[in-house]
Amino acid sequence: MRRNIIEELYFGNIDPQDRGYCPKSPVKKASDSLNDLEEKLTEQLAGENKTLFLRFCNAYAEFMGESELDTFITGFRLGARFMMDTFLSDDAPFESFREE
Repeated sequence: MRRNIIEELYFGNIDPQDRGYCPKSPVKKASDSLNDLEEKLTEQLAGENKTLFLRFCNAYAEFMGESELDTFITGFRLGARFMMDTFLSDDAPFESFREE
């Protein structure tokens, strides 16, 4: 039996982050480049500079995670507003000549 989307979300069957990159996509290439550059920089740094760089990487990842959450929430709310407007409003710039 198929559950509704709210039940699917509740039971953990929906995970918007459960995605990967298409092998030849621009975002995959950019991700690979970032990973390669981070690895090369980490290898070249030592001591306090390496620690500082890794702290920077972790802080940036945390910031990006929070930013992605904010973007997800904002997009979800925008979509909900579209749905509310679609189903709860019949406002339009012109009048209908049909009698209801």
